Amino acid sequence: MEKRKIKVAVISDVHLGTYGCHAKELNTYLKNIDPEILIINGDFIDIWQLSRFYFPDSHWRVIQRVIKMMMNGTKVYYLTGNHDELLRKFSGFTLDNFHLEDKLVIEIDGNKHWFFHGDIFDVTMRHSKWLAKIGGIGYDLLILINRFMNMLLTKMGKEKISLSKKVKDSVKAAIKHISDFERTAAEIAIENGYSHVVCGHIHEPVMRNYIGQKGSVTYLNSGDWIENLTALEYTDCWQLIHFKDLNNYGIITEDEFVIQPFSQDIIDLQLAFDKHVESTERNIALQEKQIA
Repeated sequence: MEKRKIKVAVISDVHLGTYGCHAKELNTYLKNIDPEILIINGDFIDIWQLSRFYFPDSHWRVIQRVIKMMMNGTKVYYLTGNHDELLRKFSGFTLDNFHLEDKLVIEIDGNKHWFFHGDIFDVTMRHSKWLAKIGGIGYDLLILINRFMNMLLTKMGKEKISLSKKVKDSVKAAIKHISDFERTAAEIAIENGYSHVVCGHIHEPVMRNYIGQKGSVTYLNSGDWIENLTALEYTDCWQLIHFKDLNNYGIITEDEFVIQPFSQDIIDLQLAFDKHVESTERNIALQEKQIA
């Protein structure tokens, strides 16, 4: 079975390194597509909660899957989010088809698209980062409990539930936060002449048109791979893809390579990244010397 050829695929909020990450499902999704461009829109690796005690093979498989896609010709844009914000100091790093950036503006079929994670609009992130980190740990624990509950419900023949979604849907402040986030992103996109704005961050997959006083824009959010298991795809138009519907497109299940956590692909990427870091540090030191 052939992979689906698409122009652009967007994923976000994968949170590799956490118990809530559905890495196996994401790997299955990625092996079924052949995009010209793959945009990873933030929070791919959860550096906030990254632990040497938990990073299973299924998570390494996702990383090597992306590397393989890059080597096969897919242009990969890794846009930083709040959970992988440590990478922002290295924004601008490029290696062949891999590009590390904070935001991205590209034209797709004549329409200007603005991609960024979206945490810049989060008041908690800007003023109480410690509170956001505690909330992230609590969220991860809730997802872990939710997985255990769903395992029991499945064995009992009952429908799965999403605890975090029930919490968010029942709290008016959460609903207002999502609404404010979308409106802010849309209004800034309109002011800058973008036809589409594509975010992540809030784990709410959606596609909708926003009409403001100064114009209109299409707002898209790629969701996450914790609860919703969603991605955005563009060929002739944008589509929101749910993993549960993947069988409708035909699915490839076999894995064609064995994962080695420290394979040559990853070692080469690390070496190139180290060189970029050294170059960045030299430039900073040179600028400080010139100022002095």
